[in-house]
Amino acid sequence: MEIYHEVHGAGGGRPLVLVHGALSGIGTSFGMILPLLARTRRVIAVELQAHGRTADIDRALTVEAFAADVVELLDRLGVARADVFGWSMGAAVALRLGTDHPGRVGRLVLASVSFDDAGLHPGLLDGIADLRPEHLHGSEFHEEYLRTAPDPAGWARLVTKMKVLDANLPRWTPAQIRALAAPTMLVLADSDIVRPEHAVRMFRLLGGGVVGDLTGLPACRLAVLPGTAHTGVPQRAGWLAPMIDEFLDEI
Repeated sequence: MEIYHEVHGAGGGRPLVLVHGALSGIGTSFGMILPLLARTRRVIAVELQAHGRTADIDRALTVEAFAADVVELLDRLGVARADVFGWSMGAAVALRLGTDHPGRVGRLVLASVSFDDAGLHPGLLDGIADLRPEHLHGSEFHEEYLRTAPDPAGWARLVTKMKVLDANLPRWTPAQIRALAAPTMLVLADSDIVRPEHAVRMFRLLGGGVVGDLTGLPACRLAVLPGTAHTGVPQRAGWLAPMIDEFLDEI
């Protein structure tokens, strides 16, 4: 599979890989923040199987397969280790990279991620079986797909495959989160699909929630974006870019 990717910027140090959300692509997930992040570092933005400019293949869509594809792309590019910023489904892919391919990851920025089903608001996915491709016609995601996909008629197939993924969300145990080696920054909208209690629980599993003046700051961070919904996270580039830059530049 040819994995579409773009390389922006030319800064030194570890490159930053951007992994988009479900049904999204580089533009709708990172169009606003990518230029800001690329001012000081090399940024590699990918489009996963069946998304954007990357064609579909005869394989189910799973977070594990997506993570393996990112590793393969890094191999092709000669990148031994990279930081990873993922939003929504892309954050789950980034987390899977951190737990299953720890040697390839430097730092993680996970926006809107849950590590088990309890992390999502109750009932959020109850109607997913009834979602039809035409329900999303006219959305920014559908319009981006029509502009970029090698087969614009493949939208229905993508939505159908994503429904299967949503019905079988990836899971991690608390022990796996606690053992995550990569310093991690969690990002959450205050009106996200992920429950704020879950984000705080994950932050504590990573070593956060301490009295920093007495113990020192932990390696992990938690950022809550006020007045923001899940799909609004990509629009908060002005807030996120300096926070992400500072976190990634930390020694």
